[in-house]
Amino acid sequence: MFRKLTFALLALTLLLAACAPAVIATPEPAAIPATEAPVLVLPAQPVDNISLTDGLGRQVILAQPAQKVVSLAPSNTEILFAIGAGGQTVGRDMFSDYPAEALFLPDIGGSMGEYNLEAIVALQPDLVLAAEINPTELVKSLEDLGLTVFYLANPTTLEEMYDNLAIVAQLTGREAESAALVESLKARVAAVDEKIAPLSSRFSVFYEIDASNPSQPWTAGKGTFITLLIERAGGYNIAAELDSYPQLSVEQIVADDPMFIILGDAMWGVTVESVGQRPGWENLAAVQNGNIFPFDDNLASRPGPRLVDGLETLAKILRPELFE
Repeated sequence: MFRKLTFALLALTLLLAACAPAVIATPEPAAIPATEAPVLVLPAQPVDNISLTDGLGRQVILAQPAQKVVSLAPSNTEILFAIGAGGQTVGRDMFSDYPAEALFLPDIGGSMGEYNLEAIVALQPDLVLAAEINPTELVKSLEDLGLTVFYLANPTTLEEMYDNLAIVAQLTGREAESAALVESLKARVAAVDEKIAPLSSRFSVFYEIDASNPSQPWTAGKGTFITLLIERAGGYNIAAELDSYPQLSVEQIVADDPMFIILGDAMWGVTVESVGQRPGWENLAAVQNGNIFPFDDNLASRPGPRLVDGLETLAKILRPELFE
Protein backbone atom coordinates (compact mmCIF):
# COMPACT_ATOMS: atom_id res chain seq x y z
CA MET A 1 0.00 0.00 0.00
CA PHE A 2 2.81 2.44 0.95
CA ARG A 3 4.64 1.82 -2.37
CA LYS A 4 1.39 2.46 -4.32
CA LEU A 5 0.88 5.74 -2.45
CA THR A 6 4.42 6.82 -3.22
CA PHE A 7 4.00 6.16 -6.94
CA ALA A 8 0.72 8.08 -6.89
CA LEU A 9 2.32 11.10 -5.29
CA LEU A 10 5.23 11.00 -7.78
CA ALA A 11 2.83 10.83 -10.72
CA LEU A 12 0.89 13.80 -9.34
CA THR A 13 4.12 15.83 -8.94
CA LEU A 14 5.20 15.12 -12.52
CA LEU A 15 1.76 16.05 -13.79
CA LEU A 16 1.83 19.39 -11.97
CA ALA A 17 5.35 20.14 -13.25
CA ALA A 18 4.31 19.39 -16.79
CA CYS A 19 1.34 21.72 -16.47
CA ALA A 20 3.32 24.60 -14.88
CA PRO A 21 4.21 26.41 -18.15
CA ALA A 22 0.49 26.92 -18.84
CA VAL A 23 0.45 29.92 -16.48
CA ILE A 24 3.02 31.78 -18.68
CA ALA A 25 1.64 33.90 -21.51
CA THR A 26 4.36 33.01 -24.02
CA PRO A 27 5.20 29.33 -24.19
CA GLU A 28 8.81 28.41 -23.45
CA PRO A 29 10.75 26.50 -26.09
CA ALA A 30 11.38 22.90 -25.34
CA ALA A 31 14.14 22.52 -22.78
CA ILE A 32 17.48 21.11 -23.98
CA PRO A 33 18.90 18.47 -21.71
CA ALA A 34 21.90 19.80 -19.73
CA THR A 35 24.22 17.30 -21.31
CA GLU A 36 23.37 18.68 -24.73
CA ALA A 37 23.52 22.43 -23.93
CA PRO A 38 25.71 24.36 -26.37
CA VAL A 39 29.11 25.37 -24.98
CA LEU A 40 30.22 28.95 -25.69
CA VAL A 41 33.91 28.82 -26.66
CA LEU A 42 35.68 32.18 -26.42
CA PRO A 43 38.80 32.75 -28.50
CA ALA A 44 41.98 32.55 -26.43
CA GLN A 45 43.30 35.96 -25.48
CA PRO A 46 46.67 36.53 -27.14
CA VAL A 47 49.62 36.65 -24.75
CA ASP A 48 52.13 39.30 -25.74
CA ASN A 49 55.56 37.81 -25.25
CA ILE A 50 58.36 40.11 -24.22
CA SER A 51 60.85 39.95 -27.06
CA LEU A 52 64.02 42.02 -26.91
CA THR A 53 67.40 41.93 -28.62
CA ASP A 54 70.27 41.81 -26.15
CA GLY A 55 73.83 43.11 -26.33
CA LEU A 56 74.97 40.00 -28.17
CA GLY A 57 72.40 40.52 -30.90
CA ARG A 58 70.27 37.60 -29.70
CA GLN A 59 66.50 37.69 -29.47
CA VAL A 60 65.47 36.89 -25.90
CA ILE A 61 61.83 36.01 -25.31
CA LEU A 62 59.92 35.90 -22.03
CA ALA A 63 56.31 34.72 -21.83
CA GLN A 64 55.71 37.25 -19.06
CA PRO A 65 57.73 39.69 -16.92
CA ALA A 66 60.43 37.89 -14.98
CA GLN A 67 59.57 37.35 -11.33
CA LYS A 68 62.81 35.63 -10.27
CA VAL A 69 65.96 37.34 -11.53
CA VAL A 70 69.61 36.54 -10.86
CA SER A 71 72.04 39.44 -11.42
CA LEU A 72 75.61 38.72 -12.53
CA ALA A 73 76.96 42.28 -12.13
CA PRO A 74 76.78 45.13 -9.60
CA SER A 75 75.47 47.57 -12.21
CA ASN A 76 72.61 45.21 -13.03
CA THR A 77 71.77 44.77 -9.36
CA GLU A 78 71.65 48.53 -8.87
CA ILE A 79 69.39 48.92 -11.89
CA LEU A 80 66.99 46.23 -10.66
CA PHE A 81 66.60 47.84 -7.25
CA ALA A 82 66.39 51.37 -8.68
CA ILE A 83 63.42 50.49 -10.91
CA GLY A 84 61.57 48.70 -8.12
CA ALA A 85 62.47 45.11 -9.08
CA GLY A 86 64.55 44.41 -5.98
CA GLY A 87 61.82 42.13 -4.67
CA GLN A 88 62.05 40.10 -7.87
CA THR A 89 65.82 39.66 -7.55
CA VAL A 90 66.65 36.29 -6.01
CA GLY A 91 70.45 36.18 -6.38
CA ARG A 92 73.41 38.48 -7.00
CA ASP A 93 77.13 38.34 -7.70
CA MET A 94 79.53 38.73 -4.78
CA PHE A 95 80.46 42.32 -5.70
CA SER A 96 76.89 43.65 -5.62
CA ASP A 97 76.95 45.73 -2.45
CA TYR A 98 74.45 48.47 -3.25
CA PRO A 99 71.83 49.09 -2.10
CA ALA A 100 72.30 47.54 1.35
CA GLU A 101 69.28 45.28 0.80
CA ALA A 102 71.17 43.49 -1.96
CA LEU A 103 73.57 42.04 0.60
CA PHE A 104 70.75 39.89 1.96
CA LEU A 105 70.36 38.08 -1.37
CA PRO A 106 72.08 34.74 -2.02
CA ASP A 107 75.66 35.21 -3.27
CA ILE A 108 76.30 33.23 -6.47
CA GLY A 109 80.01 34.07 -6.73
CA GLY A 110 81.89 35.96 -9.37
CA SER A 111 85.41 36.16 -7.96
CA MET A 112 87.91 35.89 -10.82
CA GLY A 113 84.91 35.38 -13.11
CA GLU A 114 83.94 32.11 -11.44
CA TYR A 115 80.22 31.75 -10.73
CA ASN A 116 78.44 28.96 -8.87
CA LEU A 117 76.27 27.56 -11.64
CA GLU A 118 74.63 25.01 -9.34
CA ALA A 119 73.58 27.78 -6.96
CA ILE A 120 72.14 29.79 -9.85
CA VAL A 121 70.12 26.82 -11.14
CA ALA A 122 68.89 26.06 -7.61
CA LEU A 123 67.37 29.55 -7.41
CA GLN A 124 65.14 28.61 -10.38
CA PRO A 125 65.31 32.05 -12.02
CA ASP A 126 63.16 32.85 -15.03
CA LEU A 127 65.83 35.38 -16.06
CA VAL A 128 69.57 35.73 -15.58
CA LEU A 129 70.77 39.29 -16.22
CA ALA A 130 74.36 39.39 -17.50
CA ALA A 131 76.61 42.37 -18.30
CA GLU A 132 79.67 43.06 -20.42
CA ILE A 133 81.96 42.06 -17.57
CA ASN A 134 80.60 38.53 -18.03
CA PRO A 135 82.25 36.40 -20.74
CA THR A 136 80.07 35.02 -23.51
CA GLU A 137 81.17 31.53 -22.48
CA LEU A 138 79.32 32.04 -19.19
CA VAL A 139 76.19 33.04 -21.07
CA LYS A 140 76.37 29.85 -23.14
CA SER A 141 76.98 27.67 -20.08
CA LEU A 142 73.90 29.07 -18.38
CA GLU A 143 71.76 28.63 -21.48
CA ASP A 144 72.96 25.05 -21.83
CA LEU A 145 71.52 24.52 -18.36
CA GLY A 146 68.13 25.65 -19.65
CA LEU A 147 68.19 29.19 -18.25
CA THR A 148 67.11 32.36 -20.06
CA VAL A 149 69.94 34.89 -20.15
CA PHE A 150 69.79 38.53 -21.23
CA TYR A 151 73.16 40.19 -21.90
CA LEU A 152 72.90 43.91 -21.11
CA ALA A 153 75.46 45.88 -23.12
CA ASN A 154 77.41 48.68 -21.45
CA PRO A 155 76.07 52.12 -22.31
CA THR A 156 78.50 54.73 -23.63
CA THR A 157 76.40 57.79 -22.75
CA LEU A 158 73.95 58.76 -20.05
CA GLU A 159 71.20 58.55 -22.66
CA GLU A 160 72.11 54.92 -23.39
CA MET A 161 72.07 54.26 -19.66
CA TYR A 162 68.48 55.49 -19.58
CA ASP A 163 67.72 53.03 -22.39
CA ASN A 164 69.16 50.20 -20.30
CA LEU A 165 66.86 51.11 -17.45
CA ALA A 166 63.91 50.87 -19.84
CA ILE A 167 65.10 47.48 -21.14
CA VAL A 168 65.38 45.96 -17.67
CA ALA A 169 62.01 47.50 -16.81
CA GLN A 170 60.38 45.72 -19.76
CA LEU A 171 61.95 42.43 -18.71
CA THR A 172 60.60 42.78 -15.17
CA GLY A 173 57.31 44.60 -15.76
CA ARG A 174 58.47 47.82 -14.12
CA GLU A 175 57.94 50.27 -16.97
CA ALA A 176 56.08 52.88 -14.91
CA GLU A 177 58.70 52.98 -12.16
CA SER A 178 61.51 53.16 -14.72
CA ALA A 179 59.87 56.01 -16.61
CA ALA A 180 59.55 58.05 -13.41
CA LEU A 181 63.16 57.31 -12.47
CA VAL A 182 64.48 58.35 -15.88
CA GLU A 183 62.59 61.64 -15.76
CA SER A 184 64.09 62.34 -12.34
CA LEU A 185 67.62 61.49 -13.52
CA LYS A 186 67.26 63.65 -16.62
CA ALA A 187 66.15 66.59 -14.50
CA ARG A 188 69.17 66.24 -12.22
CA VAL A 189 71.57 66.05 -15.17
CA ALA A 190 69.92 69.08 -16.76
CA ALA A 191 70.43 71.02 -13.53
CA VAL A 192 74.19 70.29 -13.66
CA ASP A 193 74.39 71.08 -17.39
CA GLU A 194 72.67 74.41 -16.81
CA LYS A 195 75.40 75.47 -14.37
CA ILE A 196 78.39 74.03 -16.26
CA ALA A 197 77.55 74.80 -19.90
CA PRO A 198 78.15 78.58 -19.71
CA LEU A 199 81.70 78.13 -18.33
CA SER A 200 84.45 79.23 -20.70
CA SER A 201 87.28 77.34 -18.99
CA ARG A 202 87.89 73.80 -17.81
CA PHE A 203 90.07 72.54 -14.95
CA SER A 204 92.57 69.78 -15.74
CA VAL A 205 91.99 66.57 -13.78
CA PHE A 206 93.98 63.43 -13.04
CA TYR A 207 91.69 60.56 -12.03
CA GLU A 208 93.49 57.78 -10.18
CA ILE A 209 92.17 54.23 -10.31
CA ASP A 210 95.08 52.23 -8.92
CA ALA A 211 98.38 53.50 -7.51
CA SER A 212 99.84 50.18 -6.43
CA ASN A 213 102.84 51.50 -8.34
CA PRO A 214 102.77 55.22 -7.46
CA SER A 215 105.37 55.99 -10.11
CA GLN A 216 103.00 54.72 -12.80
CA PRO A 217 99.38 54.79 -11.60
CA TRP A 218 96.41 53.55 -13.62
CA THR A 219 93.82 56.03 -14.84
CA ALA A 220 90.81 56.22 -17.17
CA GLY A 221 91.01 57.39 -20.75
CA LYS A 222 88.97 57.63 -23.92
CA GLY A 223 85.55 56.02 -24.06
CA THR A 224 85.08 55.64 -20.30
CA PHE A 225 82.31 57.04 -18.15
CA ILE A 226 84.98 58.54 -15.90
CA THR A 227 86.15 60.79 -18.74
CA LEU A 228 82.57 61.56 -19.80
CA LEU A 229 81.55 62.58 -16.28
CA ILE A 230 84.67 64.68 -15.66
CA GLU A 231 84.08 66.64 -18.84
CA ARG A 232 80.36 67.05 -18.21
CA ALA A 233 81.18 68.24 -14.67
CA GLY A 234 83.38 71.04 -15.97
CA GLY A 235 86.79 69.40 -16.06
CA TYR A 236 89.28 68.05 -18.56
CA ASN A 237 90.77 64.59 -18.08
CA ILE A 238 94.50 64.72 -18.85
CA ALA A 239 94.27 61.12 -20.11
CA ALA A 240 91.24 61.76 -22.33
CA GLU A 241 93.12 61.01 -25.56
CA LEU A 242 94.53 57.70 -24.36
CA ASP A 243 92.65 54.46 -24.93
CA SER A 244 90.67 52.70 -22.24
CA TYR A 245 92.54 52.44 -18.92
CA PRO A 246 96.18 53.44 -19.37
CA GLN A 247 99.06 53.92 -16.95
CA LEU A 248 100.69 57.33 -16.72
CA SER A 249 104.25 57.89 -15.61
CA VAL A 250 105.07 60.50 -13.00
CA GLU A 251 106.83 62.44 -15.76
CA GLN A 252 103.63 62.54 -17.83
CA ILE A 253 101.58 63.67 -14.84
CA VAL A 254 104.10 66.36 -13.92
CA ALA A 255 104.15 67.61 -17.51
CA ASP A 256 100.35 67.95 -17.54
CA ASP A 257 100.35 69.37 -13.99
CA PRO A 258 96.66 68.71 -13.20
CA MET A 259 94.79 71.25 -11.13
CA PHE A 260 92.72 68.50 -9.49
CA ILE A 261 93.52 64.93 -8.44
CA ILE A 262 90.51 62.66 -7.91
CA LEU A 263 91.24 59.50 -5.93
CA GLY A 264 89.01 56.75 -7.26
CA ASP A 265 91.19 54.34 -5.26
CA ALA A 266 90.33 55.99 -1.94
CA MET A 267 88.18 52.94 -1.16
CA TRP A 268 91.39 50.90 -1.10
CA GLY A 269 93.01 53.09 1.53
CA VAL A 270 94.77 55.73 -0.57
CA THR A 271 94.65 59.02 1.33
CA VAL A 272 94.95 62.66 0.37
CA GLU A 273 98.04 63.00 2.57
CA SER A 274 99.83 60.06 0.98
CA VAL A 275 99.67 61.60 -2.50
CA GLY A 276 101.79 64.60 -1.53
CA GLN A 277 104.39 62.28 -0.06
CA ARG A 278 105.06 60.47 -3.34
CA PRO A 279 108.40 61.28 -4.96
CA GLY A 280 107.92 63.82 -7.73
CA TRP A 281 104.32 64.68 -6.81
CA GLU A 282 104.97 67.43 -4.27
CA ASN A 283 105.15 70.27 -6.82
CA LEU A 284 101.94 69.45 -8.68
CA ALA A 285 99.39 72.27 -8.70
CA ALA A 286 96.74 69.99 -7.23
CA VAL A 287 99.03 69.12 -4.31
CA GLN A 288 100.14 72.70 -3.77
CA ASN A 289 96.55 74.00 -3.76
CA GLY A 290 95.07 71.17 -1.73
CA ASN A 291 92.85 70.03 -4.59
CA ILE A 292 93.04 66.30 -3.93
CA PHE A 293 89.70 64.62 -3.28
CA PRO A 294 88.63 61.06 -2.39
CA PHE A 295 85.83 59.75 -4.60
CA ASP A 296 83.60 56.68 -4.67
CA ASP A 297 84.75 55.01 -7.89
CA ASN A 298 81.54 52.98 -8.05
CA LEU A 299 79.72 56.19 -8.99
CA ALA A 300 81.70 56.37 -12.23
CA SER A 301 82.57 52.78 -13.04
CA ARG A 302 79.19 51.04 -12.64
CA PRO A 303 77.00 51.88 -15.64
CA GLY A 304 73.76 52.35 -13.74
CA PRO A 305 71.59 55.13 -12.32
CA ARG A 306 74.22 56.21 -9.77
CA LEU A 307 76.27 57.67 -12.62
CA VAL A 308 74.15 60.76 -12.05
CA ASP A 309 75.30 60.80 -8.41
CA GLY A 310 78.85 60.68 -9.75
CA LEU A 311 78.24 63.59 -12.08
CA GLU A 312 76.80 65.74 -9.29
CA THR A 313 79.64 64.85 -6.92
CA LEU A 314 82.35 65.67 -9.46
CA ALA A 315 80.68 68.94 -10.44
CA LYS A 316 80.57 70.01 -6.79
CA ILE A 317 84.26 69.11 -6.38
CA LEU A 318 85.38 71.05 -9.45
CA ARG A 319 82.94 73.97 -9.21
CA PRO A 320 81.73 74.19 -5.60
CA GLU A 321 80.80 77.86 -5.93
CA LEU A 322 78.05 76.98 -8.40
CA PHE A 323 76.29 74.70 -5.92
CA GLU A 324 76.35 76.83 -2.77
